[in-house]
Amino acid sequence: MNGGTGHIDALDDRTNSYVIDGALDALAYIVHKICCEVSCKCSGGGDAHATTMGILNMLSSYSWDAKVVLTLAAFAVNFGEFWLIVQLCTSNSLAKSVALLKQLPDILEHSQTLKRHFDALNKLINAMIDVTKCIVEFTELPSEFISIDVPPLSTAMAHIPTATYWIIWSVVACAAQITGLVGMRHEFITSTSEAWELSSLAHKVSSIHEHLQGLLHLCYQRIDEEKLMEAFEDFRRTIETPQMDNLKILLKIFRKEETYYLLNPDKTKVLNDVLRRKHVLLLISDLDISQEEIRVLEALYKGERVSCELNYEILWLPIVDRSTWNDGYEQKFLSLQSIMPWYTVNHPFAIEPAVIKYIMEVWGFVKKPIAVTLDPKGKVLCPNALNMMWIWGNSAFPFSSEKEESFWKAEAWTLELLVDRLEPNLPTWVSQQKVVCFYGGVQMEWIESFTTATKGVAKALDIGLEMVYVGKNNAKERVKKITGLIKEKQLSHAWEDDNVWFFWNRLESMLYSKTQHGKTVENDAIKQEVMTMLAYDGRENGWAVFFSGSDEMVRANGDKVISSMESFDEWEKLAKQMGFIPALRKQLEGITDDHHCTRLILPENSGGIPERVQCAECGRPMEMYFMYRCCVEATLLTKVFPKFMA
Repeated sequence: MNGGTGHIDALDDRTNSYVIDGALDALAYIVHKICCEVSCKCSGGGDAHATTMGILNMLSSYSWDAKVVLTLAAFAVNFGEFWLIVQLCTSNSLAKSVALLKQLPDILEHSQTLKRHFDALNKLINAMIDVTKCIVEFTELPSEFISIDVPPLSTAMAHIPTATYWIIWSVVACAAQITGLVGMRHEFITSTSEAWELSSLAHKVSSIHEHLQGLLHLCYQRIDEEKLMEAFEDFRRTIETPQMDNLKILLKIFRKEETYYLLNPDKTKVLNDVLRRKHVLLLISDLDISQEEIRVLEALYKGERVSCELNYEILWLPIVDRSTWNDGYEQKFLSLQSIMPWYTVNHPFAIEPAVIKYIMEVWGFVKKPIAVTLDPKGKVLCPNALNMMWIWGNSAFPFSSEKEESFWKAEAWTLELLVDRLEPNLPTWVSQQKVVCFYGGVQMEWIESFTTATKGVAKALDIGLEMVYVGKNNAKERVKKITGLIKEKQLSHAWEDDNVWFFWNRLESMLYSKTQHGKTVENDAIKQEVMTMLAYDGRENGWAVFFSGSDEMVRANGDKVISSMESFDEWEKLAKQMGFIPALRKQLEGITDDHHCTRLILPENSGGIPERVQCAECGRPMEMYFMYRCCVEATLLTKVFPKFMA
């Protein structure tokens, strides 16, 4: 049996050899015919156009790319030896001897005079080769990703016959020039017209190459787009199809060109299967993810997760612009990677481009970090779990949209929801029945006036009062400076950087979470309060919110609240009868604010931006504007919702 197989293989080899030999003979024959056509016409001083058309007719059964390749092959056969001798005769004695035997001119003697001829020839030949390579490249484009009947490939194919004509014309012109050099006379040596004609032709062929190269670039763009869409749809199908585990999805996140690995929390190389059948949070961000964000997430990951034995892991997927990547970004990536106590990719370029497209178009990543939850079977439980993690921490595990909705159903606008665990003294203050005031802003003069006046009111009413400064969103350095002054002057309590960041980030997360679940300010009291707080932060002046117990609350912007405190004598009697918060609320309701400009500034986020927003001061619909902001302390794309001056 083996002997029979060997005999058949030997027959196949011989058959293939015969086929190859036959093809080579046929090619050699047509190349020889072209050589004769060019040589005869050039020797007899034939017309270049007529010679070109004769060669095209001779090659009429061949494709356009074959026409130019065969013609160039014939040119190489005819004049390759001459060209080698020309290039080597000045440095090689054998080449010089061959030049003499072939009765070639004394090139050494006329080398300077002939330089312009050879330069023109070189330039034209290189241009011819460039165009030929371009034509061949068009024929090798993958047909499954680009159609010959649709631009830009159809446009290119329409130009290829013209390009082929000028390549063959150029071969004829070069051959005529070389023939003239071989039979060189003094008038030919001193003539510049031939060199000028070749230079003009080289310019034309180069222009053809430039045009075809542009079309080729467009073709590759189209192919890349088609490949990207194919990979995008493949990833979409994989995500939307029930899986046995999450490994297939995790593998498709990364490029196939080479084996990419992850770094585990100990910064040791591991393969993707280490996350198999685990709850995985895909932490998606750019390289501007804040240190505060990392520290707060680290507290959840290393603290409660471990103590509560929650089986989830975090994998960081950094999204970067590859076209602007440099050593600075590389170092920034490595620096962030080194401080993250969870799994990370070994390099941002490891992420499949189609997955990045999916992350941005389907999961809605823009700039603000998101965390996509995958369960052990690879099902997406929530397109952004960071919102619920900031609001409820690990108690929201497994971080599904259903769990998030159930939590909201049990929530109300309370002191605990607003502050969470950011203020460690809060349980004590509440148990002591103290009034707790949280206030913000960055105008020190207002802060001093407000805290002094409010303490005076509390003293007059003989009530316990605690005041906490919570800063301003995206104003880290200014808040840090003011915090130092508040502590130095003992005006009130003041939070540190991480708590200030977390307070405002939680409020934004509440807004986005509510928006994701279809809530509006008309039908959701919590969303209305959150948007009011965020609108207060958009003002230049400060603001304040007072709580007595968990849910008795009053709030106001800086102008109204300080006006009320400074005119306390007007409502002092009422405050002693009703209590501080009810009396302050009544006093605030009596203050009219005919002229105001309220702003609500929100970073672009996957949670979506509410299209309709009511003014916190007068309840009128606010107008939407776009604002692109770049601050020293924070760079982000924002949408702004200001109201007309009322």
